[in-house]
Amino acid sequence: MDWTLEVVVLPVSDLDRSISFYRDQVGFDLDHHTVTDQMEFAQLTPPGSGCSIVIGTLPSQQQMSPGSMHGMQLVVSDARAAREELVARGVEASEVNVIDPRDGGTFFGFTDPDGNSWAVQEMKVRAEQPLIPHSTPAN
Repeated sequence: MDWTLEVVVLPVSDLDRSISFYRDQVGFDLDHHTVTDQMEFAQLTPPGSGCSIVIGTLPSQQQMSPGSMHGMQLVVSDARAAREELVARGVEASEVNVIDPRDGGTFFGFTDPDGNSWAVQEMKVRAEQPLIPHSTPAN
């Protein structure tokens, strides 16, 4: 049986600011922004990922302090290029750190406006073997 991780609930203090940060600066896709009488939330997905983040006023988010999630991890095929892209969009990111020269041993990090922290790991193999195959345009 396959078990897939689909959503990570991320506690934030300002939904609009967080949507703007993750969509416009980090580059996640905004899947939806939903408003009901009981709650408001948004789901954003990193390009190439099968897992999304959900931010807003869902009951589970109200049980966590904004900025209390640490060590979430993204994977890219080129850490230096990914860092340059984020910095060009105004995201403060740490320097690239090579912990181990083998594939998977290179990292950098960043935090969102609330202090939720992310590690970004370089795995060159993802350029040739993405976990989610890239769709090809229909002819």
